[in-house]
Amino acid sequence: MPSEQQRQQRLAALPTYRSPVWLKGGHAQTIWAKTRLPPAPPYRRQVLTDSTGQTAIPYDWIDTDCADAPLLVLFHGLEGSSHSHYARALMQAVAERGWQGCVAHFRGCGGIANTAPIAYHSGDSAEIGHYLATLRRLHPQRPLYAAGVSLGGNALAKYLGETGDAALCDAAAVISAPVDLPAASVALERGLSRRLYAPYFLHTLLPKVRAEAAQYPPFDLNAVLKSRSLGDFDNAFTAPVHGFADKNDYYRRAAAKPLLRHIRKPTLLLNAQNDPFMPAAALPRISDVSEQVYLHQPPQGGHVGFVSGSGRGHLRWLPETLLAFFEFETDPS
Repeated sequence: MPSEQQRQQRLAALPTYRSPVWLKGGHAQTIWAKTRLPPAPPYRRQVLTDSTGQTAIPYDWIDTDCADAPLLVLFHGLEGSSHSHYARALMQAVAERGWQGCVAHFRGCGGIANTAPIAYHSGDSAEIGHYLATLRRLHPQRPLYAAGVSLGGNALAKYLGETGDAALCDAAAVISAPVDLPAASVALERGLSRRLYAPYFLHTLLPKVRAEAAQYPPFDLNAVLKSRSLGDFDNAFTAPVHGFADKNDYYRRAAAKPLLRHIRKPTLLLNAQNDPFMPAAALPRISDVSEQVYLHQPPQGGHVGFVSGSGRGHLRWLPETLLAFFEFETDPS
C-alpha cells in the first residue's frame, strides 16, 4: 500500500488546474464547459446488452492498432453519452495517445431506447460490474482503466468499494461524483442550483419515463410528470422502480462515500471544492478513504467543468490529468 507521502507525491505530479482568470464561480465553470464541446472523436459503435439481457446498450469505441495498449472505459453522468463534452474531450485524448477507448452507456442513453423493466441510477454498481466483465471478455490482455463522471462516478466508486481486490479494473478515476448523495441532494434542491439544473435534466428524463412507463413496475406516472426537482423525480420514479422506500432511502443506500475506505484498486477521486452538486463540507477526507484512494480537490472547476487555458478556454486539463494518473500504473518508473 502506498504511504500518505507517496500519495501526495503522485498527486503533485499531476497537472495543476487553473481556470481562466475571467471564469469565476462553480456555476459558471460548470455551464461554460458545455460551450467548449470538442469535435466528435472517430467512434465505432457496438451494440450489446445490459445485465438483464432485456435491452440494447451502445458501446462507442476508440480503436487502436496497438495490441497491448491500455483500454480506458468511461461511465457517463446523468443523461450523458459519448457526445457529452467531457466524453469527447477524454476520448479524443485517448485516440491521440494510441490507447483503446470506450464509452459504455447506461440504459436508455446514447440514442437507444430502454426496453428493460429498470432504468439506471447512481447506485447501480451491479451494472458497472457487468460492463467491466464484458470489456474484460472482449479485451482480456489489455490493462483496463475505468473512469466515472458524476452519477457514473458514484456508481463506479460504489462498485470499487463493494468488490475490493476483486474489482475488474486495474485502476480508476472518479470525477465530480456526488459520493455523499444525501448532502448533494440537499444542495441541488436549493436556490440557483435547483433553478439551473433540475429543468436541464428533467427536459429529457420526463419524456423517457412517459414513453417507457408500461415496462416498469407500478409507479405514479402523474407524480413523475409533475416533478419540479431531481428530488421529486427520484421520489416518484427512481425509488419505487428500483426497490427503494423513497428518495432518502435511495440516497442513503446508493451513496458511495461509506464504501470508499474499502477500495483496493488505485483510484483518483477528483472533486472541485466549488462544485454546485457537492458541498465542500461533504467532500471525502483522508479518514474516509483507503490507502489506494488519491483525493484531488482543487478549489475551482465546477461540476465536470475544469475549463483551463486562456481566452475562451479548453477542456484538455481533465483528460491530461486522468491519462497521467493511469500512465503511472502502466509505467511506474
